[in-house]
Amino acid sequence: MTASGHLVERFQLAGTAPDDEIAALVKETGLDTAVGILADEIVFRCDEPVNRMPAHLALTVTHGADHRQLFFRIVRDEPVTVVAADEVGPVRRELRISATDLVRRLFGRTGQRGYGDLYDTFLPHRPDDLRELPEILMATNQASGTLLSGCGVPTLDLGKASLAYGSDKWASFHWYTTHYEREFARHRDQPVRLLEIGIGGYRGQLGGGSLKMWKKYFHRGTIYGLDLFDKSALNQQRLTALTADQGDPAALTAIAERYGPFDIVIDDGSHENPHVLISFAALFPHLRGGGLYVIEDMHTAYIPRFGGSAGPVAGPDTSIGLLKRLLDDMHHQEQSPPPGARPTLTQEQVASVRVYRNIAFVEKGANADICFPRWMDDEAWMALGAIPPPPEAPERNDT
Repeated sequence: MTASGHLVERFQLAGTAPDDEIAALVKETGLDTAVGILADEIVFRCDEPVNRMPAHLALTVTHGADHRQLFFRIVRDEPVTVVAADEVGPVRRELRISATDLVRRLFGRTGQRGYGDLYDTFLPHRPDDLRELPEILMATNQASGTLLSGCGVPTLDLGKASLAYGSDKWASFHWYTTHYEREFARHRDQPVRLLEIGIGGYRGQLGGGSLKMWKKYFHRGTIYGLDLFDKSALNQQRLTALTADQGDPAALTAIAERYGPFDIVIDDGSHENPHVLISFAALFPHLRGGGLYVIEDMHTAYIPRFGGSAGPVAGPDTSIGLLKRLLDDMHHQEQSPPPGARPTLTQEQVASVRVYRNIAFVEKGANADICFPRWMDDEAWMALGAIPPPPEAPERNDT
């Protein structure tokens, strides 16, 4: 991770810290640097503008007696941008907030205070404004709503976000986002490190729609994408595109050692079954406890040209074969291993396997639930009275 990336991560972690710790971080880094980090985050999070008349808004960020002022240009069909003071048109409205409160708004937990920390001022109008006052007020109000949408934790429907960013995880050939929302909900407020294999992009397009969706959903997260082709043009604050072949276990291990451990890994790569198995073997060891390893598009387990099996039963060297093995591994204590055999990593650390149509979530954790010891056979259970003895056979009377 670069020095700037490390600094951004410190702000991500600070969002749930006490006020004095956030203030100390702002003082250490300097208000200019802190405001730059926060401004990038606001611009990324803002909803699409709806105001037809361009509006310029000021956001004043304070820290003790010091302050910095940002100017935002907001207009429909254009991205929200921060502009220099000498490029600003009439500023109609000023919002003012402390750096500490803004850090907490951006990197705090879902549902934290979203009011009572922000001062809002309509600035004096010019005489010429009166002719267009209704239009100016509407544009200013709409632009203010857009700016405020960027100053907090997004209220996000993953299906809509998938469509907005051009991801295919919803309403294409897949309906995955409902499952993602269920499985990822407990991780959303955490400073997760997420790696997605497969960035997408066809016919010269960069792709990266899913990565941007994850960046917005995990407002405290650090997002990595892995692709066979160089997609570093996608790099931005909290989002990094890496280049490697998912069929190369050494390359995957090197990436995990440098950028991990990860809280979430999503395999949306080639969907070649050998690649799925190689990636899982290389990356699952670098998943944190409580983390999730996700495998998408498991239909290729039944397509021979993807290394799948012809017929109704997926073979052991497919994605579905891998899941079957993990189910056996979860129940290794009920089996009869060879003498002296030690549990494997997946036997010890696969806590659950949850499968939906074409997508699976493997949770890493201690597979340590108490089971019936193998020495407690039926005779032991009968002695305890837990299993009734078999009924005696009735005497035969052949006379």
